[in-house]
Amino acid sequence: MRATVLLCDDEDAMRMLVRATLDGDGYSIVEASDGEESLALARTVRPDVVVLDMMMPGRSGVDVLREIRADSELAETAVVMLTARARPADRDAALAAGADRYLPKPFSPLELISVVEELLGRGT
Repeated sequence: MRATVLLCDDEDAMRMLVRATLDGDGYSIVEASDGEESLALARTVRPDVVVLDMMMPGRSGVDVLREIRADSELAETAVVMLTARARPADRDAALAAGADRYLPKPFSPLELISVVEELLGRGT
């Protein structure tokens, strides 16, 4: 069965890059472009992994992450915060909200694949 990745980013080019990075590895990818849509899709699709930008219209990535962690049906979902906000305080806020991993942009496509595989239990 293919793992589902919910990709949440307001930038079309970034979603396209992440999709291209993960698409060849057999994932089913669902995309959201703002915080509200991200949360709604998380609740509907129940993804295996969420790749979440920190800065999005509507709700921020941290707000979405808090909602995911507060939802009993989503609380155990793996979440990777992939963001241009690379200050230590931003990283700390994301991790405190429950992010499993934090990757600053620009990111290494190989590192993103490795992190997703690790979170899905496919890593070596």
